[in-house]
Order: sequence, then C-alpha cells, then structure tokens
Amino acid sequence: MTSADNAGTNGQAAMQTPPVVSPQDWEAARQQLLVKEKAHTRARDALAAERRRMPWMEVTKTYAFEGPGGKISLVDLFQGRRQLVVYRAFFEPGVFGWPDHACRGCSMVADQVAHVSHLNARDTTLVFASRAPQADIIRLKQRMGWTMPWVTVTDSFDADFGVDEWHGTNVFYRDGDRIFRTYFIKSRGDEQMGGTWNYLDITPLGRQEVWEDSPKGYPQTPTYKWWNWHDSYTEGAAPDKKWVEISAAGEKAFREEAAEGRD
Repeated sequence: MTSADNAGTNGQAAMQTPPVVSPQDWEAARQQLLVKEKAHTRARDALAAERRRMPWMEVTKTYAFEGPGGKISLVDLFQGRRQLVVYRAFFEPGVFGWPDHACRGCSMVADQVAHVSHLNARDTTLVFASRAPQADIIRLKQRMGWTMPWVTVTDSFDADFGVDEWHGTNVFYRDGDRIFRTYFIKSRGDEQMGGTWNYLDITPLGRQEVWEDSPKGYPQTPTYKWWNWHDSYTEGAAPDKKWVEISAAGEKAFREEAAEGRD
C-alpha cells in the first residue's frame, strides 16, 4: 500500500500507514512484539509487588466529608473494609462545565469505572470526592449514570493529600480505627484507572491471589476462584464449585501454553 492509497482529504496530509503483509508475516510480527508485551506485563507485576512493600504513613488528622446521609469521617469512607481508594474529581464552582458537568478529564475517569462490587469483594472501597454540594453531586451522578460513592470535601483533605489543584488517586489502609496512606498517583498515572485490576494493583494488598509476590502473611486466595457476577457476591460465601472446576481447567491450560511458549 502506498501513501496514495491513503491520500488525505480536505487538504490533510496522507497517512503514512504500515505495510500490508501476508497472514504469515503478520503473525510473525505479532509474535515478535508479543515478547516485549510479555516483558512489560512481568515488569508491571514486579512493580506492583514493590508497591506492596512501600512504607506507610499514618494519618493522624481527623477529616470530615458530606455524604448523601450527612456528615461522615474518613474511617466511614471505608464502609467497614480494610482498603480505600479515593479519587479527587473536580466538580465545583470555577471548574469548566459547572454546574452541569464535572471536569471533562475527571468525567472520562468516572465513565471508565468498573462495577465496584468486584473491588468490594477484595475488601476494597472506591470513593470519588469533590467540593460540590451533595445535591449537585447526586444530580450529576443521575444525569451521567455513575453509581460509585461520591462525597463532598469539607476541609483540608484535598490540600493535605496533593489533590487541591489537580486530580489524583490516594490509597489508604485501615487497621481498626488507625488509617495509613499507602500510595498516591496523579496526572498520567490516573489514565490507567477505572478497571478492577488496575485499582487493586495500587492497593497495599494487591489482587490477593496466590500467584502474586506479596509480603509474608498477606491475604491470598486461589487465582480466579473469587470472581463472580457483580450481582452475585455474598459475603463469606465459599467459591462456587462449578466455577472452581471451570476456572481450574482454564488456568491449567493457560499454564501449559505459557510453559510451551504458545500464550
């Protein structure tokens, strides 16, 4: 294919596209790139393992938020779980789009959030936080179809955790009433957020599956076995026997392919 085949219109330059090749050459090129993609995946796993060993910072200051039911504390945001992920979304007077919309970038992040029940099943709560009043947040969530918990910042929480001037994601761990800040990302680091795996990978406990390289004593369960339909999680329930059978067979096949270099 030549540049003439992709000639631009309306005065735009022609796209310099890659060559078109045979199925065999395409597969060879894919396999060549796959080597680097596998290395990237393993490096990402290693980075997550290192993240789980980062030191923690205890949060000793008291913070207050407004939720749909009134005033709540930082401890309350955990909803009884051990891990908390807080994304600071810009929705308030002065933000482009107010009062009909939140920041466009923050709204794109919100649009990508997976069903939070999967995070909840891993002892993790996701919360969005803004300075807009609850009435406006509730109205916005209804308009945009967002269902994640979303609270109003009422004090210096955003300034204290680096999200007063720009969006960012903070991660916390709760041990009883003691709270620890364990991780923080912002700017392009937030681009990958939204999926269940990416959120779990920035938490101190990770995905909590047996294949992960985590510190001794961290909670871990057999790979895939905790997965469920988002409307079917039941606290304390044992994994479904049929799903254990199916997932075990799939994992076995995957491991065999990996060992043979065919994955």
